[in-house]
Amino acid sequence: MGLLNQTKFLLNITRTHDIVRRYFVVNGFDGALTMMGLIIGFLMSKPAELTVIINACLGAAIALGASGFSSAYISEQAESQRALAKLEDAMISDLHQSAHGEAMRRVPLLIGAVNGASPLVISLLVISPLWLSQAGVALPTSPLYLSILVALLLIFMLGVFLGRIGNISWLRSGIQTLLVAGGTALLIYLLTGD
Repeated sequence: MGLLNQTKFLLNITRTHDIVRRYFVVNGFDGALTMMGLIIGFLMSKPAELTVIINACLGAAIALGASGFSSAYISEQAESQRALAKLEDAMISDLHQSAHGEAMRRVPLLIGAVNGASPLVISLLVISPLWLSQAGVALPTSPLYLSILVALLLIFMLGVFLGRIGNISWLRSGIQTLLVAGGTALLIYLLTGD
């Protein structure tokens, strides 16, 4: 059985497709909003070198990824062990060597990986204009403004994804997530502006 088929099988046994999807969206949203917030904070502050901004954003992205992986893995592992123990009690059997046992060991790793990778990858996408500018690539506008634009685009796309999952208007869902981002930006501006 291939890795993809095995992963689908394990997710089916544990019925965790929706958890993986939810963690992807929630933590991707966190990554995009966090990077947007950091960049707006830098725009509202005294000018800083691009290297300082990149390092601050990269540090936050790595921390989001590490936090996402470890928190999801630890909590899902505990929940999986609890579910396996309940199933073993109901079946009056040791299931550690069964497909259920394997699923309960591997699925928390998968969920942790998605939970950690989502904010990390999205954060890296948001700060990509900063890297491009640092590498000497000519950009049409400030790399900070481009990074905010990338963050807003990703936030909108996450909203579209949620709309498709919920079988509701993808446009309305995308606009809702943009409104959250706009409200966040306004709050940052009001609290940090002169």
